[in-house]
Amino acid sequence: MNDAVATPKQKSNRWMADVLPGLTTAAVVVPKALAYATIAQLPVQAGLFAALVPMAIYAVLGSSRVLSVSTTTPIAILCAVAIGEALRNDPSLNPLIAAATLSLLVGVMLLAARVLRMGFLADFISEPVLTGFKAGVGFVIVVDQLPKLLGIHIHKEGFFRDIVAILHQVSELSWITLGVAGATLAVIFLSKHFLPRAPAPLLAVAAGIAASALLGLDGLGVSVVGPIQGGFPGLTLPQPALFEDMWPAAAGIALLSFTESIAAARAFVQRGDPPINANRELLAIGAANAAGAFIGSMPAGGGTSQTAVSRKAGSQTQAASLVVAAAALATLLFLSPLIELMPHATLAAVVIAYSIGLINPAELDAIRKIRLMEFLWALVACLGVMVLGTLKGIVVAIVLSMVSILSLANNPRVDELRRKPGTQVFRPRSDEHPEDESIPGLLIARPESGIYFANARNVSAKLRELAPDNLPEVVLLDLSAVPMLEFTALQMLIEAEERLRGEGTELWLAALNPEVLALVQRTPLAERLGRERMYFTVERAVEAYNARPPCR
Repeated sequence: MNDAVATPKQKSNRWMADVLPGLTTAAVVVPKALAYATIAQLPVQAGLFAALVPMAIYAVLGSSRVLSVSTTTPIAILCAVAIGEALRNDPSLNPLIAAATLSLLVGVMLLAARVLRMGFLADFISEPVLTGFKAGVGFVIVVDQLPKLLGIHIHKEGFFRDIVAILHQVSELSWITLGVAGATLAVIFLSKHFLPRAPAPLLAVAAGIAASALLGLDGLGVSVVGPIQGGFPGLTLPQPALFEDMWPAAAGIALLSFTESIAAARAFVQRGDPPINANRELLAIGAANAAGAFIGSMPAGGGTSQTAVSRKAGSQTQAASLVVAAAALATLLFLSPLIELMPHATLAAVVIAYSIGLINPAELDAIRKIRLMEFLWALVACLGVMVLGTLKGIVVAIVLSMVSILSLANNPRVDELRRKPGTQVFRPRSDEHPEDESIPGLLIARPESGIYFANARNVSAKLRELAPDNLPEVVLLDLSAVPMLEFTALQMLIEAEERLRGEGTELWLAALNPEVLALVQRTPLAERLGRERMYFTVERAVEAYNARPPCR
């Protein structure tokens, strides 16, 4: 039922029905939030802060009924780059202040994008490039967390150097730490297999805490989270001095947060749900990050996996997200002593278990089967993250997306059309249909894109390639697939008409949309062609060609 026509009682019942789904979602979100904070090199409570204020702010302002907003693996790894650099420059810096500064910058950038109505940025990174980028992030996170799984320490210098360092140190691994990590992974994967409705991350974290308390893992050399600041979050003020150094990372996080949030929100829209409004999402996610900054939250965005859990659990409204936020607050208020016992190996295992899904060979193979070039772009985006780092990797992803757009726009198809026998159906010439008929003395060509200054020469060259050695009496351009003509393209048409006329061939146009027709009518071309050489459809143009007396 649409919210606009629902009675207050119906709305209240719907919100109350979201309490149990909200608790189910919280059982997944809260443990993962703790783990993501460790990726970002932050105290674990920063992850809970992201599941508290940003979650609640989005619930009020967002356009999706079920999008779950806290933080995600790619955002966490981008945070690690920015916060790690800030801490290297100033070891005395409070990590939560660095997180607050980064979150505020992300929020301000998204809000500015909303003011400028830049919701179209949701489609800025192509899906194949984003797939490759996420795969690269998945590999980076696995390598980043391996030392915690093995109980070793390395000086991190980049993906491939870190692999070499891990291999050199592997002989010094802590078997008990590895055992804790292995047990955590076993709990997660066995839960998914035998208890698919159970909150696997919560079970894994609970098992790790229980083992730590009962066996005294800290005394056995297993690193644990240690003291954390529980209770109500305090006021954390961002540090303006960090703005200059952090803005590039914030821009990358803002773009990634918005892109992922929109993708997740659109993926779980059901019949009867309101449409996802990209500009409203900019407002909601921007406000969520800006507000979260003042309690030291790490940057936030919509997560696909946690939204899937929420929808599968039966969530119908954002009441479920408010329940998750309440659970995060309850964890801070009452469960801090238990969280302090959690082994880092447990958190690392949770991170790896839920980050490995970013590496999706089946999706990459599906891209390869459809278009090899876009598969190569996905691989380059993946390697860009591993070789250049995550922040520069997202720049690679953006550049690749722009290149892919330009490549497609600047190299449009131009087909010769032929008639299906016994019909008035015209379709591109194809080896699959050798029986299709050409019309003697008439060449019908159809460009498949808008024509503008950057692709006009390519279109012109492809049209010339279609013409046989003996020029036809008429070249008929079907412009039904041309949404716009730019000035350079119009000049090309004028010059083509002059050249063809000098060679004894006429240029005809058909199926111009109103905008293209209005543009042509403002040029000398309209006077030269006249009404007798511009037609509503290809079929009418062919009828006129067949009805005219022979010219040769």
